[in-house]
Amino acid sequence: MNTDAHQRIAIEGELSIYTAAEWKRRLDDLIGQGGNLELDLGAVQELDTAGLQLLIMAKKEATDRNQQLLLSNHSQPVLEVFELCGMAAFFGDPILLRPNHS
Repeated sequence: MNTDAHQRIAIEGELSIYTAAEWKRRLDDLIGQGGNLELDLGAVQELDTAGLQLLIMAKKEATDRNQQLLLSNHSQPVLEVFELCGMAAFFGDPILLRPNHS
């Protein structure tokens, strides 16, 4: 297992019940390859509880394999779900707060 490797994957669009099965397969494959993984969440337009559960599962699986799963560039929908569910501390990734341009 090469834990020095680092892959960066961007998730775009929905991370929801409609895409969770596809993303689960992809994340299982990526985590199975070994090394650290970074998920760029900047283009996530929707995150529901299925998507959140998938991120939790991926984080736990990576940790169990002594790998790092980093989340970066959190989109506004991701930030809202993390805040609503109190999950930011669980993931432990730095969250860059963006100004609200309402």
